[in-house]
Order: sequence, then C-alpha cells, then structure tokens
Amino acid sequence: MFMTMLKDPVVWGSLLGIFIIVLMMAYYTYLFMHNSADEDK
Repeated sequence: MFMTMLKDPVVWGSLLGIFIIVLMMAYYTYLFMHNSADEDK
C-alpha cells in the first residue's frame, strides 16, 4: 500500500504542492516578523 503510494506521481505532486505552501507561509511569517521588529526600533 505504502510503496504503491510512493510510486504514484500524483502523490508526489500533492506533497510538492503542500511543501511549497508551507514554505511560503513560513517565508511570509518571517517577513512579517522582520518588518514588525524593524518598525519598533
């Protein structure tokens, strides 16, 4: 079951999409915190 999931390109496409979304969320959170910290100085 698990090996057939790993061989399915649709699963890899979904994982890649989820990874990109999480990466963008983390990046924008970092930018928001960085800009807020600069304004407080």
